[in-house]
Amino acid sequence: MINFEEELKKFHPSLEVEDAEEAIYNQDLTDMADILVKMISDVSREAYNSRESYNSRPPVRQEAPAQDEDESFEE
Repeated sequence: MINFEEELKKFHPSLEVEDAEEAIYNQDLTDMADILVKMISDVSREAYNSRESYNSRPPVRQEAPAQDEDESFEE
């Protein structure tokens, strides 16, 4: 039977893993949270800019003339 306590005492991590871990943690990597924050800010900025241009020139509304209900109903 394997004695896990004895095996854990014998374990020594390789230097390559420690070096890789240090290199990874010392880099400024972009993760999914950073990407989502940038996408949301870009969309918000785009919506704000389009709202400004929309508000600067109001839309032209053309309404149809009102009709009496009696005139539009035929028997």
